[in-house]
Amino acid sequence: MTSPVVLRPEIAALPAYRQGRQAAPGGFKLSSNENPYEPLPGVLEAVAAQTAINRYPDATAAALRERLGARYGLDAEQVLVGAGSVSLLQQLMLAAAGHGDEIVYPWRSFEAYPLQVAITGATSVQVPNLTDHSIDLDGLAAAVTERTRVVVVCTPNNPTGTVVDEAAFLRFMAAVPPTVLVLLDEAYAEFTDRAEAVDGVPLLARFPNLVVLRTFSKAYGLAGLRIGYALGDADLLAAARTAGIPLSVTAVAEAAAIASLEVEPELLARVAEITVRRDRLQQGLAAQGWPVPRSSANFLWLPTGAATAEIAVALLEAGYVVRAFPPEGLRISIGEAESVDGLVQSTASLVHLLPAAL
Repeated sequence: MTSPVVLRPEIAALPAYRQGRQAAPGGFKLSSNENPYEPLPGVLEAVAAQTAINRYPDATAAALRERLGARYGLDAEQVLVGAGSVSLLQQLMLAAAGHGDEIVYPWRSFEAYPLQVAITGATSVQVPNLTDHSIDLDGLAAAVTERTRVVVVCTPNNPTGTVVDEAAFLRFMAAVPPTVLVLLDEAYAEFTDRAEAVDGVPLLARFPNLVVLRTFSKAYGLAGLRIGYALGDADLLAAARTAGIPLSVTAVAEAAAIASLEVEPELLARVAEITVRRDRLQQGLAAQGWPVPRSSANFLWLPTGAATAEIAVALLEAGYVVRAFPPEGLRISIGEAESVDGLVQSTASLVHLLPAAL
């Protein structure tokens, strides 16, 4: 940076969050884990009905909080709505950690985590994933020290797609001190079809230091409106609300979220179709020799090592925008139905680029 203003060095040294690039005409954007379906008519009608945009929204999103509380058997005070689950993660980190503290999280995981930790002023403690690309819960628990204020667990993990099973998570929670905040990031929970996968909501009553994060961006297809929610202890969420930007959730987003809950069966039918495409793509890639781990999200992870950038460019030239994390791997979102067969055809000619060590 060349600004004459003195900036915090830990912020100036970090790259900004990088959004998935747009696809060229006729191509497919498979880089941002977006839902490829447009919103259902009832959702669009709810959005169009919000004409009083000259007025501020309800700062607490009370109607949506009441609806979500009833859905999960919680008081409205145990629900916090924000501008996407990533915004709520930031608020919770800010409420719990600062300079001199530590925040522990798996790596590789959601690429915003290091940025968010830096913003709090705390120190990042990254725990490498296991060789099967799953999160090392024992490693996370072992990394907790007297300076640890927050531990983040992402399931299904972005970008590897692996899930944390309930039995392992219960052992993890038993090992973490009750004074440490545990953030269970479940942004892709609706795509999970594994019976053993942890569901954080029923565990909230057992662990007051646990907060579960969900979003309307993925399964519900509202990524462009930025709305998500956190579930947990009322006092914890009140502190997080204090750390947030006031009035960050618009009335349009709240109305769309409520309308989406009204048509949830139709939306979940779309989710089921996306998981069918995911499994079909995964089977096609595995048959070609790609070492792709089983995914429980709306994306796949290809550990491509040193060939990551080269393969990403080749796919881009073929019309497929994927997310590259050099030198580790590629994340491919599940998009339109017509993208699957063409993508498998393109990857068939690229599998030879994989390093022999993979």
